[in-house]
Amino acid sequence: MKKVLALTLTLVMILSVVGSAMAAGKVGVSMPTKSLQRWNEDGDYLKAQFEAAGYEVELQYAGDNDVPTQVAQLETMLLNGCNVLVITAIDATSLGTVLATAKEAGVKVVCHDRIILDTDAVDYYATFDNFQVGEIQGQYVVDTLGLADGKGPFNIEFIAGDPGDNNATYFFNGAMSKVQQYLDNGQLVCVSGQTTFDKVATPKWTTATAQARMDDIIAANYAGGTPLDVVLCSNDSTAQGATNALVAAGFEVGKNFPIITGQDCDIASVKNIIKGLQSMSIFKDTRILAARTVTIVNSVLAGEPVETNSTVNNHVFDVPTFYCLPLFADVNNYEELLIGSGYYTAESLAD
Repeated sequence: MKKVLALTLTLVMILSVVGSAMAAGKVGVSMPTKSLQRWNEDGDYLKAQFEAAGYEVELQYAGDNDVPTQVAQLETMLLNGCNVLVITAIDATSLGTVLATAKEAGVKVVCHDRIILDTDAVDYYATFDNFQVGEIQGQYVVDTLGLADGKGPFNIEFIAGDPGDNNATYFFNGAMSKVQQYLDNGQLVCVSGQTTFDKVATPKWTTATAQARMDDIIAANYAGGTPLDVVLCSNDSTAQGATNALVAAGFEVGKNFPIITGQDCDIASVKNIIKGLQSMSIFKDTRILAARTVTIVNSVLAGEPVETNSTVNNHVFDVPTFYCLPLFADVNNYEELLIGSGYYTAESLAD
C-alpha cells in the first residue's frame, strides 16, 4: 500500500506542476507504432497532459515502426512550427540528419523513454532506469527459483527485444547481470545454447516473431519432455509470444508451465498473470513519465533549470536525464498496484 500511495502522490504532485504551467507553444510528439498498447498509452497521456498545460500538440505514429515515416513526420513537425520535439525513436541511430535541422532551427529535443544516439542535437531524456528493469526481471527469477540458496539445475531460455531499440540491450544486460553467475555455475542451463543478445533479439518486439522462435526452441529442445523452467522475456509482447507457443505445445499451468517475465503490464499480460500464464511484469507508470516529460518542456521553454537525476551517454555527450521508478507486478500485488493506483479498472482486467 505504501508503494501505491507514494506512486499516487508523485503523480498528483507532478500533474499539479504541469497543470499550473499553462505554457504557450507547439509540441511535436513522435511515437513509433500503434501496434503495441504501450505506445498508444504514452501518446495519449503526452497529448492530454501537454494540452492541459496549454500547448498545441501534433501527435504522430510512424506506421508500424517505420523509420523513414518517423523521419518524414519529424520534418513535417519542424515545417509546422513545433517549438519542441518529444521523440520515442524507432532506431536509436537513424535520426541524426533531421535532428541536426531541428538544432539549427533552435528546436529543443526531448528523448522520451528511448535515448537517441550519435548526435549532439538532443537536449534531455525522460525514461525509466532500463538496466534496473532488467535487474528486477532477473532478480525475480533468482528469488523464485531459490538460486541464491543453491537450488537447481533449472532450464532457462531468453527472448529479448528489438536490436534497433537501445533500451533492449539495457533490459537484457540488466537481467543477465543477475542470472549470469548461475549460468556459469550450472544452476541455470540454456538447453538451446542461445544466450547472447544477437541470438535472442526480437525485431520490432513482435509477438508473432517471438512465438515463432519459441515454437522452434520447444520443437528442437523440449518436445521429448525435457523440463523448461524459465523463459526470461524482456517485455509483454514477447512474453505473449512465448505463452502462445507454450500453450500450443501442451504446457499446462500448475503442472509444467515455466516462469515467464515481462514488462509494461499490458492488459493481455496482466490477464495472463491472473490466469497463471505469465509470472510477472514490470510496471512503468507512463502517466508519471508523460508528466515528467511535460515538466521538462515547461522548464526548457521558460528558460528555467531542468530537474534531472542522472545522465546517459549517447556516444557524443552525457544527456541530462530523469529516471522514473519501475516496479513489478505479479498475482500477489497487481490489484493494489494497478487497480489501486487507478491505472486500470477491475472491469478492464476481467475476461
